[in-house]
Amino acid sequence: MISKRVALEPYVVLLEDELSTHEMKRSKENLWQIDGAELLFSPTAQGNSIVLRASAKAVKRIECRWDIKIKTGTKFLGDHWERGYGDLEWRGIVPERVMPWYVMANFGQATEGFGVRTNPGAFAYWKVNSQFVTLVLDVRSGSNGVRLGQRPLSVATIVTREAKPNESAFTATTEFCKVMHDAPRRTALPVYGANDWYFRYGENSEATVLLDGSIVSELSTSSTNRPYMVIDDGWQRKTDWDDLDAGGEHINSNSKFPDMAALAGKLKAMGTHPGIWVRPITAQKDLSEKLLLKGRRKIMDPSIPEVLALITKNFQQLTQWGYELIKPDFTTFDLLGKWGKDMGADLAAGEWSFSDSSRTTAEIIRQLYQTLRDAAGQAVIIGCNTVGHLGAGLFEIQRTGNDTSGLEWEKTRRMGVNTLAFRMPQHDTFFTADADCVGLTKKISWQLNKEWLNLLAKSGTALFVSFEPEMIGSEQRKALKESFSLAAIPQQPIEPLDWMDNICPTEWRSETELISNNWFSLK
Repeated sequence: MISKRVALEPYVVLLEDELSTHEMKRSKENLWQIDGAELLFSPTAQGNSIVLRASAKAVKRIECRWDIKIKTGTKFLGDHWERGYGDLEWRGIVPERVMPWYVMANFGQATEGFGVRTNPGAFAYWKVNSQFVTLVLDVRSGSNGVRLGQRPLSVATIVTREAKPNESAFTATTEFCKVMHDAPRRTALPVYGANDWYFRYGENSEATVLLDGSIVSELSTSSTNRPYMVIDDGWQRKTDWDDLDAGGEHINSNSKFPDMAALAGKLKAMGTHPGIWVRPITAQKDLSEKLLLKGRRKIMDPSIPEVLALITKNFQQLTQWGYELIKPDFTTFDLLGKWGKDMGADLAAGEWSFSDSSRTTAEIIRQLYQTLRDAAGQAVIIGCNTVGHLGAGLFEIQRTGNDTSGLEWEKTRRMGVNTLAFRMPQHDTFFTADADCVGLTKKISWQLNKEWLNLLAKSGTALFVSFEPEMIGSEQRKALKESFSLAAIPQQPIEPLDWMDNICPTEWRSETELISNNWFSLK
């Protein structure tokens, strides 16, 4: 089996610096060396730990290969760098396929896993061909090699899980997620409610928020677990950068939102938990260039302590206003210049760098997330466009997929259903999963949206609805009340039954029933 071999040392190790790629030599058990660098593999209770020392080199990537012949018929499932984009699936051998973080291998009646534990010091991905398995560890700082000096870098810890008898692929994947991460940060009660993006699309105001809040409060019947009302993009004063979509000043609202603290108070008074969206690392034009990423002139550099202090101040302002859920967005795109679907083996766009070149991009992002966590205090964080493998244990909720839609059903079907199924094993193991909203508008068939709403309510994951008030008739009101009532109490995760053969599953098993979906309309 693959996992047994991957748990051992590789048979080839390559190190790429800023000049070329070198083959490292195994000088003794667990130790690989070249001039100016060494890589130590150390078996631990958690897995095979990899530590890099490179005082004389700026290292970009480390590549480890295991000589493993793959059995015909084996199917593989990988993860995504950040959100899923409707393309997660079980596939046969695809040599160029980049599988971030971990891989599940299914042999028909048995499923095993191999990957790296959460919170590594590198961005890690796997590739599989018929001759060998490869792990690539990207330790760059920005687009440059990391300059460690005398500091040892804990690159990653390789973990594996062997196949168990009579275990479904879904159960095996869920159990392997527990191997990769064993300390999820959970909310005391399930999270559900409304988000105004997929109807308002930024054309919101204090008046629309209060209207939406009153509706979701009235539709929520639980007295012990009240809903959230999340104000998405549109409340903040727009940035001076003309071409920076959705940017804005983080503690300054625009004229449509005259008093954000008072608004939070009004939402609480009507029986909802106030929530708010923010794009935390965009910069204003008057910010000193010394605080900006080199090569990303509009983005603050989170490797600089002064920037982290500013981010902390902004985040704390949101909680001081009274917001109990914060949704930081765009951090991966702002730093790397790409969406996860476009990253592949080359994570970032262009030439850029952090002020601190002694730490990897993965380390700096993790510190950014830790800063957000510390600043948020008791507020719930829902990471959006954040890296799940680096946010696990810090964020209570993770937007596990790309945007659904209030305009186009096919986008909800493609992004939402695929994400719910294939990222479900991370739910309650890494964080609470959020496959994104139900966009309840006149532009989308109610019958199709009803299927999505019902499935999310029974899934155990976070449930958010963006609703057009005029769309809520008697049938919709009844369905929303029932769904919110289910979402307000803990539910066991549902299992996609046809996910081995269908990237848009239609058959599911909950704790109490079998669920069948029709995601397609003949009209």
